[in-house]
Amino acid sequence: MTGSLGYVETRRAVVATPQDPLLTRSGGRLEHVEVAYETYGELNTARDNAVFVTHALTGNAHAAGLHIGEKKRGWWDNMIGPGKPVDTDRFFVISPNILGGCSGTTGPLSVDPATGKPYCLDFPLLHMTDLVAVHRRLLAHLGIERLYAGVGGSLGGMQILQWAIDEPQVMDRAVLVAASSRLTAENIAFSTVAREAIMSDPDFVGGRYVEHGVFPWRGQKVARMMAHITYVSDTTLDEKFGRRRRSTGDAWEMGPDFEVEHYLQHQGMTFLDRFDALSYLYLTRLLDYFDPFGDPGTAEALGSSSTRFQVTSFDSDWRFDTAQSRRMVEQLAALGVDVDFAELHSTYGHDSFLLEPAGYHERVAGFLA
Repeated sequence: MTGSLGYVETRRAVVATPQDPLLTRSGGRLEHVEVAYETYGELNTARDNAVFVTHALTGNAHAAGLHIGEKKRGWWDNMIGPGKPVDTDRFFVISPNILGGCSGTTGPLSVDPATGKPYCLDFPLLHMTDLVAVHRRLLAHLGIERLYAGVGGSLGGMQILQWAIDEPQVMDRAVLVAASSRLTAENIAFSTVAREAIMSDPDFVGGRYVEHGVFPWRGQKVARMMAHITYVSDTTLDEKFGRRRRSTGDAWEMGPDFEVEHYLQHQGMTFLDRFDALSYLYLTRLLDYFDPFGDPGTAEALGSSSTRFQVTSFDSDWRFDTAQSRRMVEQLAALGVDVDFAELHSTYGHDSFLLEPAGYHERVAGFLA
C-alpha cells in the first residue's frame, strides 16, 4: 500500500579531517567536511538494498517525510516512501545535502579552520567529482559498499552519472531524470546572468557580506526570478496566470501588476529564506564546467561498467531539453552501457521531475523493481 513517511530527522557526519582531508579537483584542500543527510527505511542484513538520492541545484537533505514542528514535506515526498517508486518498505534510502550547499553540509559559508572565518570566495571551486567524493565518504561512514541504485533529477542526475563513472562497479542501477551531460551555451548564459546579478549587488561586498552583516538579497532575488522562469513551461504560466492583473480598469503602473509578476516576486523573496548567494554561485559554476564525456578517462571507466542506466526527459523541459538527454544516451550506448531512454509528455517544464506526470513514477518504479 502506498503511504508517506512520518517524522524524520537530519543527521550529520564528519567525512574529512586534517588526517584525511578532501582534496578537490581544483587543487583545494578541505580539512573538515561535514555532511547533512537523512535516511529512510531499513538497511537489510545483506546491506544490498541501499538507494542513494541526490538533489538538484537548490535542494537539501530533506527529501521525504516531515520534520517535527514543520508542515512542509520533503522535496521528493511523492517519489520516496512506502509503496512509492523509491519504496522504503524495500530500500534503505540515503539523501544528503551536497558539498558547497548551505543546508548543513560544508560550503562557502562554513568556517575555514585555518582562519576561523567563513571561507566565502576562498572556498575551492568545485567539480562534480568532488560532490561524488563526499557521497562516497558518506557511504563508507554508513558501512555500505554497494548501491542497489542511485537516483537523481537535474543536477542530482548529473551526480549519479559522475558516480557511475568514478566507480563503475559500485552502482547496480542509475536513474537520471531531466539531466544533461554537458550544458548548452544558453544554459551557461542564464547562469552567467544570475551570478552577475548577485555579484553586482552592492551588498555582495566581494563575497564577504556575512562579515559586514549584510546580504545581497536584491541580486539573489533577481537571479531566482529569472531561473524560475526556466524551470516551468509557457503552458504552465499561461494556464496558471494568463494576462490577469491586480489593478482594475485602465490603470497602469510601473510596479508589479500582472499576476505572473507577483508570482515571480514571491518566488524570489521566499528563496532568500532558504538559500545562500555564495552556494548559488559555486553550484551554478560547477554545472557550467560539467562535461564527463569530454574526459579521456570516461570511456575506459564506463567500458567496464556494470551499471544499468535509465534516462528520462520531458517534452516541455526547455532548460535541459530532450536533445541533451538523447546526446547523453547516445554516448552511453556507444560505450556499450545498458541504457533505457524515454521522453515523457508533461506540461510542467523542467520541474516535471519533481511532480507526477503520467507514466513517470511507473517508469522509475519498474526500473527499480
